[in-house]
Amino acid sequence: MAGKQLVAVTGASSGIGEAVAKVFSRAGHPVLMMARRLERMEALNLPDSMARQVDVRDRAAIAAAVKGAEAEYGPVDMLFANAGIARLADIGRQPPEEWDEMIDINTKGVLNSVHAVMAGMMERRHGTLFMMSSIAGRKVYPDHTVYCGTKFFVHAVSESLRDYLSDYDVRVVVLSPGVIETEVLSGVLDPQTLANYKANKLKIGGGIGPEHVADLMLHTYQMPQNALVQEIVITPTRQKY
Repeated sequence: MAGKQLVAVTGASSGIGEAVAKVFSRAGHPVLMMARRLERMEALNLPDSMARQVDVRDRAAIAAAVKGAEAEYGPVDMLFANAGIARLADIGRQPPEEWDEMIDINTKGVLNSVHAVMAGMMERRHGTLFMMSSIAGRKVYPDHTVYCGTKFFVHAVSESLRDYLSDYDVRVVVLSPGVIETEVLSGVLDPQTLANYKANKLKIGGGIGPEHVADLMLHTYQMPQNALVQEIVITPTRQKY
């Protein structure tokens, strides 16, 4: 493991988070995986890894997981603040409780994750933050009202953090994928919205695999510390907007 630094991934039990854990592990990095579904992470059986059951709304739980992993593998050099949920629905019918869930996980959860590692990165003057946004953080879509709001939030916070942390040589990368083959649709509880999403996905020939996103992230991370890819936008070729 000489020379390979610890990476931490929230939402690591499926989708892009799982793919990133696998790709960075294959590249020789120890990996801290955090998510609510512990058994899914443990089943990956990655070498030099630690899986912790964490809800990103729990700031103390994230901090404890990071502290434990750093005690064994050294400081976190890359954090992927990935955990999120998509409760897509017609805003006129959507229960406000679904707004609360998205806001708490997609915005506060990202900040809680960053908070656990940022001070150490600043002190060491080294580190990379990958911030999970979406193409829906750059454009608005039908039935995405609050979801888009949470992802625009991630863009704004990331821009501010990038400015602030540049003086400490810490990189901030926004990840803005389009339609990716993940479990995101499991969070859509509105039947009509779900049907519309599936129809559009079928129209463009489906999403692309999360491993393509993970490969891009590894390449971005492996660039010299003074080289920053500020944002990764990746979509299926047939996704027009």
